Formats: sequence, C-alpha cells, structure tokens
Amino acid sequence: MCGICGVFNVGSGDPVPVPLLKKMADTIVHRGPDEEGFYSAGPVGLAHRRLSIIDLEGGQQPQTNEDQSVWVVFNGEIYNFQTLREYLIQKGHTFKTRSDTEVIVHLYEEKGEDCFKDLRGMFAIAIWDSRQRQLLLARDRVGKKPLFYAYNGSRVVFGSEMKAVLAAPDVSRDVDLEALSDYFSLLYVPAPKSIFTSVRKVLSGHYVVISDRGLRDEEYWDVDFSRTLVKSEREWCEELMEAYREAVQLRLISEVPLGAFLSGGIDSSSVVALMTQVTGKPVITTSIGFEEKEFDELDYARQVATQFGSQHFEQVVRPDAVGITEKLAWYYDEPFADSSAIPTYYVSKLAREHVTVALSGDGGDEFFAGYRRYVFDRREEQLRSFIPSWIRRSVFGPLAALYPKADWAPRVFRGKATFENLARSHIEGYFRSISAVRPEVKQQLLHRQVHEALGSYETVDVLRSYYEKAQGADPIARILYVDVKTYMTDDILTKVDRASMAHSLEVRAPLLDHPFMELAASIPASFKLQGTTGKHILKKSLEGTLSHDILYRSKMGFAVPLERWFRVELKDIAHDMLFQDHGHPLLNMDTVGKLWKEHQSGLRNRATELWTVLMFRMWERQFLS
Repeated sequence: MCGICGVFNVGSGDPVPVPLLKKMADTIVHRGPDEEGFYSAGPVGLAHRRLSIIDLEGGQQPQTNEDQSVWVVFNGEIYNFQTLREYLIQKGHTFKTRSDTEVIVHLYEEKGEDCFKDLRGMFAIAIWDSRQRQLLLARDRVGKKPLFYAYNGSRVVFGSEMKAVLAAPDVSRDVDLEALSDYFSLLYVPAPKSIFTSVRKVLSGHYVVISDRGLRDEEYWDVDFSRTLVKSEREWCEELMEAYREAVQLRLISEVPLGAFLSGGIDSSSVVALMTQVTGKPVITTSIGFEEKEFDELDYARQVATQFGSQHFEQVVRPDAVGITEKLAWYYDEPFADSSAIPTYYVSKLAREHVTVALSGDGGDEFFAGYRRYVFDRREEQLRSFIPSWIRRSVFGPLAALYPKADWAPRVFRGKATFENLARSHIEGYFRSISAVRPEVKQQLLHRQVHEALGSYETVDVLRSYYEKAQGADPIARILYVDVKTYMTDDILTKVDRASMAHSLEVRAPLLDHPFMELAASIPASFKLQGTTGKHILKKSLEGTLSHDILYRSKMGFAVPLERWFRVELKDIAHDMLFQDHGHPLLNMDTVGKLWKEHQSGLRNRATELWTVLMFRMWERQFLS
C-alpha cells in the first residue's frame, strides 16, 4: 500500500525536477512511510511513497521493464499477481523482483490497455510508455484506491490524494460550485468531480490516457445487476460461501502482521469467521464503541471475538474526539461529512498499533440490500406503480405542501416526506430520501450568488445518470447499482481509505473482490430483500457460521451521537468553529444561525446539517484561506 504522484509536461516537453516530485510526495508520506522513490526523464516524472507489504526487500518503485521503455508507480495490492507472473514468464518476460508491481509492468507490455481487466485487487496505477509517449492513469473496479489529476491541455499532474496535486505550481483552487452543491446533498463530492474545477478523479473501473493527442477516458469494467440467474436458495448459498472464502483467502497474502476490523455486524463478523477458518489461527481484531448505548456495538463485537477466539482490542470514542476535525479535513482533501469517519479514524489508529493490514466488511450492504432505506424505497416504488403519474404529481405535491413537518418522527410516519417522494420519479424520490440536507434547506443554505451561478443544475442528475444506465434491472437492483457507483465509492471507500492511510494501515475488502461482486449482482433482488429483511441470502449462507443473534439482530450502522454532542459536550467549540472567521461568500450564514438555534432549542434535530457545515468550514480554513 502506497502513495503515488507525478507530472507529465505533454505540450512543452520540459523536464520534471526531482525536488518538485519530492515536494508532492512529502504531502502523502503517511500513505507510505517506509521508502520513497523517484523517476524523472524527459517530460515525465514519477514519485512513490511505500508502505512495505509484499517483497519487503525488492518491491521498491518506480519499476521498469528490461529496456526501461515502460515505467510504473502503483498503489494497492494485486491478489492474483503470482498467477499472472507465471503466465508472463511463460511468455518470455524476465522478472527482477517478487513484487506485484513488476507484474503490472510486463502485463502492460504483453496486453497494452487491456492489462487492467486481468488485475484482481485494488489499485491506482500510473504507467509511462516512452515509446508511445503517453501516460496512463487507472483505478480499480470500485474505486478502493483514489487517483486525482489536473490536466490543462499542456500538463497533467496526478496523485493518490489531492494535496499532492495541489503541491504542484499553478493548480487553480477555484471551487467547483456543482461539486459544492453535491456535497451539501450527499456529504461527499461524487467522481469525476472534485471540489476544485481544475482537479478531477479517475472514475472507478476506468483509465485515462494522456498524450500529444489529448486526454481519452475509457471504461474497462462495470457490474451488471440486470442479468440475474435462476437458482435455488441452497445453490446461491453454496456458491456465495465458496466465492467468499476464496476472496478472503486471497487477501491473507502478506509479509507483515494482518488482522480485521470487527463491529459485530454481519459483514465484519463473517470476515473474521472465514479468516479463522482459512488460517486455523486466532485473528487480531479491533473494535470501536461509544458511551451512548444506543450507538454502541461493543457487546456484539465481543461476542464474535469470543466465538472465534480472536485476540481482541477495543476503544470507546468520546466527544473530545471531534477535536480531530482539523486532521480529518486535511486527510480528506475536500469537504467530507460522513461522521462515521471519526470512529473509522480511531479504529484504524487502534488497528495500526497491532497490525499493518486489516480486512474489512465493506460492500455487503450495497450488494445485498442491507440498508433500511431500501425497504422504504421499495414500498414507495410499489405505490408509484399503482398510481398514475399525473395523480401523483397533481395530488401528492399539494398534499406535501399542506402536511405539517414531522422531521422528528420515524420515516414510516412522515407523511410529508412520503407525499413529496411519491410526487416524483423513483430516482428523484430516492434522492430526496438520502439527501443529508433537504433540497429546500440547501436552497437557503447556499449563498444567493452560488445559486445564480449554478443555474438549472441539480445534484439528482448525478444519480439519475447511473439509474438510467441500469435499465432492465429490478427497481431495487437499479438503486443498488446507483449506490455502488456513488455512495459506496465516494463515501464508504473514501472514508476507509483516508482514515486508514492516515495511520499507514492497509485495508482489504473481500466482499469487493470482483468475481464475488459479479456473482452477487447476478442474484435476483427477491433473494436479497425479503419483507423487511435485507441481506436475506447472505444471512442464510452464513447460518452455519455465525450465531442467530449476530445474523438477525437489528442493524445499527456506524453512527455517531452528534445530536447530543452538538447540544452538550461540543456546544461551545462547535459554535466557534461554525461562526468565526467566515470570509468566503459560499454559504448563507443567517441560515446556519437559524439551524443552530433550532437545534439548540431541542425542537428539531439539525445535527446532520450542522455537521455538514462544520466539516465544510474546517476544510475551507485549511484549503481556501
């Protein structure tokens, strides 16, 4: 696991000075504290920060082929590199190391741009092809590893984190107002945008090619939820467990200590169970909890740790943990307001005290319909199918305007929200249900000048583009596809990557092994969401592995008690962070003040909106001041 960055002077052909490469690499030293490496020749310069996991003595980067015409820097792990290495040796390629990086070099020589399809793992890769005079930037299938770039037609600057790109001269920090609007709806900035207009993200499952001919973006993989297969429940369970066990086994390759995150939920618990089965040894596990019992899952984590005899470590997160918001703003590079970044940061810190690699359960909810919101979404879509669209628009819209606000109530009782969603299309209703800041509140929160500049732009179009691409799939499957392409990549995986790499910890996700994902996508939605139970088929497949209490308990999620924190322990410090030194006309601070007063009165829970503003303000101070 590493950090990469570099520069390609496409137009001028000017050389890239090594001091510039070092300056860029120094911003991501936390991603690779063990070694640094540089390559500069002609118009290209590549830099690498290394966290040593495999081939500790010979895996230094950048790496090259026999005649030094191809150079590679790489962040990630290729789990099938040994099989690929044997194939390439048979093809006549000569290897100098045992590393997975060198496999990428020779695979590109052998297959060109098709090489990425053969890689099984997580990766962000930069390949310099001196013969073709082109730079390729590639990202793994679901975006577990980040890759940013700034391209102005004559130069491209790239890096594992945006701060490495910003370390290069003349990279503009003009705010992308569409990205800003997206952030206040989604809590994150969706790819390919970044918060700055000059910087873009390589999309998951894509690679870009930069040369004298310009920039070309290519998709090499996508997951298809529409091609479902007909099998019995027993057959699905058997296939899932076989594929799951293989995915876990592949991710146990390491020359450094390895463990697992353990929340006590189905996904992380099943990872620990299979790790124990495969290795026949106790697993090192780490867990995070809270003093507030309604947010604490430590009892469940202990239950699983006891069942499998793991060497278990845990820590309780207290309100003073929010003091790390400045650190979080720095590590995430752009506004990011998923508050579970706090416990993720601390569980990564705790894990790094004992291991260098940790396995996680990320991906289970998105591929097996594990979130409660899918239950509500299915009910609403069933109602839409029975009621003509003209009735929904002409009747439910006005009803929503008349219905009293009930933000405090469970969603099943929120008639206003239901009427508003039913008056709209499926994807528009789903967007409203997941928006962190509701559209009417965002309208008041963003500065008038921002709205004027945005014109007719709407964040829902980000989700709509994926929803339309998934035509032919079951309505729930279409929503799962949307979440895989947006929320999972740009929220969940971003959260885990930045929080873990802040502590130089590599995190591997077996449920996001691409053969396993393709298998999961082929399972009909009816096997995933049955009644009000999500993850049905995954739970059934694990019945002989995990206890009934773990499999069928209510889902808690990785939530943080922000509502209380903003009213009690964090009240004074949060007020100072929100309202002091406001110097950029992007937000309407009168609206922020109104949200603050409503929350402090106890009549409305505005914790999510306030946290979203707070994290924006923390980012603003560090990157715009």
